[in-house]
Amino acid sequence: MTVFLLRRVFGMAVVLLVMSFVVYGLIGLMPGDPIDLMVMSNPGMTVADADRLRALHGLDQPLIARYWRWLIAALSGDFGFSRVYARPVLDIIGPALWQTTKLVALTLVISSLLAIALGIRSAIRPGGRFDTLISFVSFAGISIPSFWLALILILTFAVGLGWLPASGMGQPGEESFWNGARYLILPVATLVIANLGGVTRYARSSMIETLRMDFIRTARAKGARELRVVLRHAFPNALTSVITVIGVNFGTLFSGALITETMFAQRGLGKTIYDAILGNDFNLALVALLFATFATLIGNLLADLAYAWLDPRISMT
Repeated sequence: MTVFLLRRVFGMAVVLLVMSFVVYGLIGLMPGDPIDLMVMSNPGMTVADADRLRALHGLDQPLIARYWRWLIAALSGDFGFSRVYARPVLDIIGPALWQTTKLVALTLVISSLLAIALGIRSAIRPGGRFDTLISFVSFAGISIPSFWLALILILTFAVGLGWLPASGMGQPGEESFWNGARYLILPVATLVIANLGGVTRYARSSMIETLRMDFIRTARAKGARELRVVLRHAFPNALTSVITVIGVNFGTLFSGALITETMFAQRGLGKTIYDAILGNDFNLALVALLFATFATLIGNLLADLAYAWLDPRISMT
């Protein structure tokens, strides 16, 4: 296990290094730079002034030289300043990362528990009424665009019923748990509904396949109760493939919650990346994208570790 973890950590470091260079290069190809924006906002700035600023910030150097300079600074803990917010990048990333982590964690826990329960129940009697209903709901959840779903939830529970706030992250002075949690209900519900269908379908298919295996028939032939057969014998074996989907969803949610965060004015990582790209905030966009990549890698690592925990026969070498 130690060797496996060391290999994965080394692999993650290599991926992050390659991704940092690729993202840095792509951002460098974007039209305009911070100095161009300063020139546009200050008509009194001359060409000589702009050239001096580019030389001061190293923007007149080749791409490789600029990337190396950034990498050395990043390895020492200096990720630069945000041009839009005029603050250190990590000061912006920290709250955004925490907000997205709350959304993703709540979404994964709720959607995974519901999907596994519904998938098991559907697999017990495939083709029955309950299975047909769950299949319809699952396909509907997969097909509905998240922005349309967010609008429906806002119109229903915020505008129509007035039970929940339509957007935001809380009002100044609101310190209680409920006042903060109520702003998460609608965005989490949107993400849960959008991700529930896919995981449910995987859980259902995996359970149906497992229930048809020989060792299940053997357990039934020995007189084991159906509940024990399903939960003790079939469920752990079926859960392995479901873990794969959950691990992939972790990274997808972390970097792909942009639409939901925008619809509900949640200042998370996805919204931060979007705003940074629009504002040509190179440092903030680069570091935020790297954090999103790191979250995806962590999700895959946790999924692999879950395989070994669920099935000791899986080798971690």
